[in-house]
Amino acid sequence: MWNSETYGKLSLSMIPEKLKLFYERNSVYGEPMEITIGTDSQNHSSGTKIVTVISIICKGHGGIFFYKTEFRDLISVVREKLETETYISLETAKALLDELDNDEYRVLIDNCPFSIHIDAGNAPHGKTRDLIQALTGWVHAMGYECEVKPDSYTASTIADRISK
Repeated sequence: MWNSETYGKLSLSMIPEKLKLFYERNSVYGEPMEITIGTDSQNHSSGTKIVTVISIICKGHGGIFFYKTEFRDLISVVREKLETETYISLETAKALLDELDNDEYRVLIDNCPFSIHIDAGNAPHGKTRDLIQALTGWVHAMGYECEVKPDSYTASTIADRISK
């Protein structure tokens, strides 16, 4: 199940209608909108908490998001955590695009750029810097655009806040 501060609990198949409703309500502003997916994880005493987020943002006018939480055995290696997060985001993207694949949601596909947000950054002494090229190459090879920190707000801000 997915969760939403606005709509409560929903299945993935219910999300496209909510995205379309947001798009229709906010298209009056004439500002660009985008759909993004990002995943972040945090280690806790009981294991690793993984949060995946689907968001739609209207530049300058806010957005809505949907999130799903899962728990796994502790993932202590940074590379493994980021690979797991990226894999989950890619799987979620495929599943969401499968749901959006009909004429009813064509307006979203045609007008909202779609990207994967990766919780990795280029900080000079950061743990994730050396992984960026491989992770972004993987996402691009799967046919998606992607962002890393500081532009990966869906993973590094929304999912991060929920995963803590």
